[in-house]
Amino acid sequence: MLKCKHVEQRADALVDGERLPFGEHLALRAHLMICRHCRRYLRQLQALVRTLRRSPAPLSDTHTEALVERIVDRQSE
Repeated sequence: MLKCKHVEQRADALVDGERLPFGEHLALRAHLMICRHCRRYLRQLQALVRTLRRSPAPLSDTHTEALVERIVDRQSE
């Protein structure tokens, strides 16, 4: 079974729709089925990505990284 840390590291691939190896994709989905914390993290990441894509003015990479860092920091509290 995967640990939450692995899900956090690969959540961006799920949000971006990246094709993962079947076994990894299955393991990620299985973990998400049983871990409400990771499901919440994934939902928050998806919301952030949607918001950034709708943003009228593109954010710099620095601003984007700062936003993502804040979310990650709050998740680990």
